[in-house]
Amino acid sequence: MHTKRTHVILPEALVAQIDKLVGKRGRSRFLAGVAEREIARLRQLRALERAAGSWKDASHPELREGAAEWIETLRAEDEKRSRDLAKR
Repeated sequence: MHTKRTHVILPEALVAQIDKLVGKRGRSRFLAGVAEREIARLRQLRALERAAGSWKDASHPELREGAAEWIETLRAEDEKRSRDLAKR
């Protein structure tokens, strides 16, 4: 992985907490990991925001009674199929 040196200004107290947890030699790796997780989180939020409203209840009538009810129905159907196959 290519790296690039950058200048970041952080409060002294924050740097002290980071150093206490990971040491001065682990500071860059720690901050890079935090930044990567935050980027992933923000991308996920943006994707969710873009997708907002795309789910239409009319497109999923099987969930009218709720997802839990639908799952129970699927499980019951699966168990019935298993019993029917076992009888053969």
